[in-house]
Amino acid sequence: MSVAWQFYISTVLIYLGVDVMACWGLNLQFGVAGLVNFAFIIFQAAGAYTAAVLTLGPATKGGFQQYVGGAHWPFPLPILAAGMVGGLLAMLVGGVAIRRLRSDYEAMVMLVVSLIATSVATNQAGLVNGPNGLDLVPKPLATAVNLSPIGYQWLFVGITAVICLCVYWLVHIVTSSPLGRTLRAVRDNEQAAAALGKNVTGLRMLAFVLGGVIAGVSGAILVEFISAWSPGSWLYPETFVYFTAVIVGGSGNNLGVMVGALLVPVAFLEATRFVPQFGPPGFIDALQWIIVGVLALVFLWFWPRGVIPERRRRFPPAAQSEARQPLMSTRTGR
Repeated sequence: MSVAWQFYISTVLIYLGVDVMACWGLNLQFGVAGLVNFAFIIFQAAGAYTAAVLTLGPATKGGFQQYVGGAHWPFPLPILAAGMVGGLLAMLVGGVAIRRLRSDYEAMVMLVVSLIATSVATNQAGLVNGPNGLDLVPKPLATAVNLSPIGYQWLFVGITAVICLCVYWLVHIVTSSPLGRTLRAVRDNEQAAAALGKNVTGLRMLAFVLGGVIAGVSGAILVEFISAWSPGSWLYPETFVYFTAVIVGGSGNNLGVMVGALLVPVAFLEATRFVPQFGPPGFIDALQWIIVGVLALVFLWFWPRGVIPERRRRFPPAAQSEARQPLMSTRTGR
């Protein structure tokens, strides 16, 4: 295999890992807990910015990049810090939106938060270097290992895969435990869950914060790989790509969401790169968003449960009969 193809395939695999992690985080919020977070990309961007400035070092006065909170932290501390920042930001936003608003208003607030954050980041040059963003972010372990550029690409594929496994372990522990069943109960019927004594607001906040942590980690992996960060790369339409991936793959199903991340952000959007240029300038880029929108509409109309639907959980007949037997004995006096 040529070096060019190895470089392309390894890059796509890294992007796939980032997208899979982000979709797992959004699925935890939307698919499992029923939270419509249209500001998901902001938590990913916050984690990416945190990892960038904690790798770049302190900003020099009069330099071409101005930012807040620079430091030289060794790998993987910037990624861990990115997850913490994503979780803290989710806690702040969720404290306003989740605690006081119902779901439809929550979605509106999240969208407004996304627009405000993008506007502030673009116009405040001293905060995140304005629309130019950050550049020359050092790659993790690049100076510690003596590898060729393509060798380092495959090393980063391995790093991404390890972090993906850690994230999957977290979401699997949550979704397959009694906590996951309780979150689904809150998603399906808040009033019934509250009547059973469940802390609905606390459970929704927990899912929202965990999703924010995963979003921050995924953003950190991306910025550590591409060595750059810009507000223009974290706009609200990117959130709808992740929503489409969750819907297509199967909302509430971790495996389905992984398949959705493979199909939507990678397969469908990468396929448009091989389409011959035609039409006015920028038409191919617009075609990507048209494909994503049509894909979401088609699946919502014909296959709302996705490619791999969420597994319906039922009690086995034996368990049901055992549950009925003591009740029948009590009624008959035996």
